Amino acid sequence: MVGVLTGTAGVTYSSWVLEFFLPGGPNPVTSFLSELAEPDRQFAWVYSVGDTVTGVLAVVAGIVGLLVFRRRRLTVVGWGGLVAFGAATMADARLPLHRCRPDPCPHVDYGLFPQLHQIHALTSTLAVISIFLVMIVGTAAGIRYGRREPRRDAGLWILVLASVVTVWMLVADNLPGDYVLGVAQRIQVAGMSVWLVLAGVRICRAERLVAGAKTGTTGMVGT
Repeated sequence: MVGVLTGTAGVTYSSWVLEFFLPGGPNPVTSFLSELAEPDRQFAWVYSVGDTVTGVLAVVAGIVGLLVFRRRRLTVVGWGGLVAFGAATMADARLPLHRCRPDPCPHVDYGLFPQLHQIHALTSTLAVISIFLVMIVGTAAGIRYGRREPRRDAGLWILVLASVVTVWMLVADNLPGDYVLGVAQRIQVAGMSVWLVLAGVRICRAERLVAGAKTGTTGMVGT
């Protein structure tokens, strides 16, 4: 159950790919994914529902994972991070970004913490921090408890890719010019989605071990 919930959350977190099939969306090269769910867009509800479903699945998976699997330091942090990611993603969907008037937005320097000036920016930041926490401790748990060779751990390479792209976004966002941040964020979120799907597969295997052998196992075993 937990594995299915986690993997499905990864799939629904990819609802943004529908922008390539639905009309009325912003330029995917330069826009952020949050712009897809701006209230005045025709298909905003599609992306809002996708994030809401993702959040619900992640919260339930995290809670059940804490209850079902053996508790170890890394796995407890991982399940807790999954709950936090789900809650932040639901808040992200319920508190969408509002388009500036005039559009595009004039540049405003909000200082070191721009999240304090836009609630959606805050929820998005919390969601990203939470899922990165899950990816880090989940991958570490898989290597430590599952005794997998790091070089062959797909989850580790996905984490590295997502981290590199995130650095790209953080640096480029503070520089003048166009650095195709829309592409960067889509690579980042795609990596997160794939990681969750692969984690779901791993967790399903762990659940079968629990059901068959009736022994403690970690559950949160990375990808």
